[in-house]
Parts: sequence; structure tokens; C-alpha cells
Amino acid sequence: QVQLVESGGGVVQAGGSLRLSCAASGSTFSTATMGWYRQAPGKQRELVARITYGIQTNYADSVKGRFTISRENAKNTVYLQMNSLKPEDTAVYYCTLQRFGDGMMYWGKGTLVTVSS
Repeated sequence: QVQLVESGGGVVQAGGSLRLSCAASGSTFSTATMGWYRQAPGKQRELVARITYGIQTNYADSVKGRFTISRENAKNTVYLQMNSLKPEDTAVYYCTLQRFGDGMMYWGKGTLVTVSS
């Protein structure tokens, strides 16, 4: 059973930084594509960033140059470093694991990020 546990959310002022972490268990982390999605109040869930096992990354246009996704396979952990935060970054952030081969997607329960102006 795959489990994803996010941490690092909280309240931060605009212009500040936060680092989210997601610890994975129950699946082959090293070959999985890991991602971060977010859902703001009243809005659809959207992809924020994604990193493949080959360390290829892609980002939403709205976070390019401010957010960085990385992974540490030895710890089965993926990170999202968020800098220059804006009030519009306020959302629940979800970690995802997409299994290599069959593409099955797993979701964490989410962590809330609130950016105050």
C-alpha cells in the first residue's frame, strides 16, 4: 500500500519561503515520477511541478523561477522549495507518486500553505 505524507506547510508572508517535503512508502520510489499539485479555494486542482526518475522536471508557468522540485531517492522523499511566495500561491498542496510501468497515480492527503499579503 502506497503512503505519501506531506509536511512543511504553514503560514508565511508574501515574499517569504517554505519547503514542502513528501515521504513515500510502499512503492518503488526511485523509478516513480513524483509531483506536487495544488488546489486553491474555489479552483480546480492544478499541477505545480513534476520530476521523473531521470530527474527531468517541469513546472507550471505561474511558479517557474520561484519553485524548485527535487528528490532524494535514498530517503524516498521529494521536496518543493517555494521562494518569493505570493498570496495567489495559497492552496492545499498535494504530493503525488506515479508508478513506473502502469502509470497508477497515488495522492497524499495534502498540506495547507497560506501566504498573507
